[in-house]
Amino acid sequence: MSALESQMPPVQRAPVNGIEMAYYEAGPREGVPIILCHGFPELAFSWRHQLKAFEAAGRWVVAPDQRGYGLSSRPEAVTDYDMEHLTGDLTGLLDHLGVEKAIFCGHDWGGIVVWQLPLMHPGRVAGVIGLNTPFMPRSPLDPIALMRMRFGPDMYIVWFQTPGDADAVLSADVEKTMRFFMRKPAALQAAAAQPAAGGSTFAFKELLQRWDASDTGSQLLTPEELAAFVESFRRTGFTGGINWYRNFTRNWERSEGLPVRIDRLPCLMITAEKDAVLTPAMAEGMPGMIGDLEMHMIHGSGHWTQQEKPEEVNQLILDWLDRRFPK
Repeated sequence: MSALESQMPPVQRAPVNGIEMAYYEAGPREGVPIILCHGFPELAFSWRHQLKAFEAAGRWVVAPDQRGYGLSSRPEAVTDYDMEHLTGDLTGLLDHLGVEKAIFCGHDWGGIVVWQLPLMHPGRVAGVIGLNTPFMPRSPLDPIALMRMRFGPDMYIVWFQTPGDADAVLSADVEKTMRFFMRKPAALQAAAAQPAAGGSTFAFKELLQRWDASDTGSQLLTPEELAAFVESFRRTGFTGGINWYRNFTRNWERSEGLPVRIDRLPCLMITAEKDAVLTPAMAEGMPGMIGDLEMHMIHGSGHWTQQEKPEEVNQLILDWLDRRFPK
């Protein structure tokens, strides 16, 4: 039996927003559901520890494979992965579950999406939990142009904009790719360091190709857990997930005129001390933009916080839920 089968509830499927979404549900169908939204390159499986803990605490919890990932649909058009579609999938999931509102918890790219939900669909959101990913003000310029200026042309998000290139590089050896990404904080911090020669920061193409895959000391996952990710991405490739990044400019253009604050909505922000990509410093401005905000830091955690420090994540979220959304 695979880790996906042994560590996750049975998969369910919902027709939402023109696609089929696979999702995993646990806990009693009562109270406000918590929707767990994964990042890149991840799956609903990234939330396996939270599904178990929330179920044990009597909380209704749902983790979807989002558009482009895992067992969910992977549309062809790049524009089918813009913020309108990604948030629409989640409100469609609420319609399928028969609920008006949910608490949305997002990590990495999932965090970007859940912070947009109260701006785009305020009537469907009961609360927001950001894991590593802060609520950020709208950029004054096209974010891809800004990243190119600040980090260089080989920075991974800029590199991802080139059609087909990153897709092929990451898919060439899926196991190596997943082992490169799913490493402990020290290894990822080293990858994020400013290159001595003044090249691009976060130049994952070059770093991945240079990385010695015999390095097993920095691995975060058990072999069984790693296999669940590897099997999935071998089947799907990475294009669906990369297409989220290819909408940075489109999302920026279309977000003009959206609210710039979140008020009258309980929000929780959990940062990770050693996340090299989404640093705690990026969240420092949040109290000025969110009226009802609680913030915590998890010490010693790198980027993959819900998998690295599941007990701490679960405790912080469940404590906040008990205070803000008592059963």
